[in-house]
Amino acid sequence: MTESDEGFDCPNCCDPVPGGALACPSCGADEDTGWSEDTMYDGLGLPDEAFDDRPAPTTRQGSTWFQWVVIAMVGLILLFLLGRLF
Repeated sequence: MTESDEGFDCPNCCDPVPGGALACPSCGADEDTGWSEDTMYDGLGLPDEAFDDRPAPTTRQGSTWFQWVVIAMVGLILLFLLGRLF
């Protein structure tokens, strides 16, 4: 079976390429840019754990004190404004 007999996945972008196509309809890759038998896409060889789509947890330890300072300042301003109204 050759690439021209039936479709295959583009080794550049992995989108399907119809049989007999001269270039990938998605990315434009062709024989000169990687359609040799040696460069056909066969996966990355990485374990399934490498494709964990969950975002990495983020911690903001340095901003905790800043948040409390801002909350305290807003509270003091509100108390000051309420004291002027009454």
